Amino acid sequence: MILESEWQRFAGENTLSSGGLAMQILSPKGDYFISTGMAERMDNAHRFRIASVTKTFAAAAIMLLHQQGRLNIDHVITADIPGTHTPYVLYDIPYKEKITIKMILMHRAGIFDLSNQVIPDTASTHGKPYVGWNYLGYVTTMNDDVEHQFTFDELFGFIAENRLYNFEPTYDTYLYSDTAYCLLGAIVERVSGKSFEEFVRDQFLQPNSLTRTTLPWKGNDRALPAPFVTGYTWENGTLTDKTLSNMSPFVANGNIISTPIELASWAKRLFTGKTILTMDTVRMMMTGLPEKPGSSSQDGLGINFKPSRGYGHNGAHEGYLTNMYYKPEQDMAYVIFTNVLGVSYDALRVQMTFLDTVTNRIFTEMGYE
Repeated sequence: MILESEWQRFAGENTLSSGGLAMQILSPKGDYFISTGMAERMDNAHRFRIASVTKTFAAAAIMLLHQQGRLNIDHVITADIPGTHTPYVLYDIPYKEKITIKMILMHRAGIFDLSNQVIPDTASTHGKPYVGWNYLGYVTTMNDDVEHQFTFDELFGFIAENRLYNFEPTYDTYLYSDTAYCLLGAIVERVSGKSFEEFVRDQFLQPNSLTRTTLPWKGNDRALPAPFVTGYTWENGTLTDKTLSNMSPFVANGNIISTPIELASWAKRLFTGKTILTMDTVRMMMTGLPEKPGSSSQDGLGINFKPSRGYGHNGAHEGYLTNMYYKPEQDMAYVIFTNVLGVSYDALRVQMTFLDTVTNRIFTEMGYE
């Protein structure tokens, strides 16, 4: 079996004693689930953290509100919500008057990323102990507060206070930002009057029978509901159990827990117009710009396109690395994930290439070019 042989090769080359791969495919040639190496007796109803694949749900939430006329993605975030005198955003973040909702969706807003960047010494916090630190890591690690309850107010209050940004908003520049998608979550809440969790559950999870998919947002809600797949980080051949995780700083950008079958079903339904979103809205989401000049990879509205993968998103969080994509030519949705995540950028890059290699081998075996 391709999945098993490829994982054994990868684990052997990297001296991994645990972990594995799982893949769910929904296609006209049949629906398949395969897994290997997982310590649990895994099936496609086991839960795992989908990380940034969450962004497809956040974008869908924004686009539903756009479809309903309750917001306009071309509005700047300081504009009033349609029919009200209430602005989308009150946070005094840099260049707020130039940032459109669409720019945030496409990672073109220049919003500082508290998840992946360190606080520069040019910030107004110069001399403060968290300069040179990743802010999330500082709060949870240095303050020994692993269950700290992060909120939108805290994250964007910190960005505003310290005038943190990456560039003046422009569609000409792409820079991925997890924290920017938290701002979309805050916008969903202000426009809908519901929490992000409630809105996604009511509009997308329940109507599409995604009953095992959840959106933890409390700092002390660190466990996965059973049955789940244990997640590990990997550094120099050493594995560390990272299944428990505080998802409160990742609301709307990475906090969702799902299963292989439900996530693949979400991809299939989303890209074929079977959710509450119309195909016109979905096509808007799929229309992107190159990440850099000449790149074949494009980012649309919460949707990434790569010729070899199709349309969808990937996700990386401590313990889990996932690809969720849909290939229109084959009418095929698939999810492939591993429960081992490399700590270094180089290790992550190797893993991403590995997932693509395995996927392409399996598709070739199925008769797809």
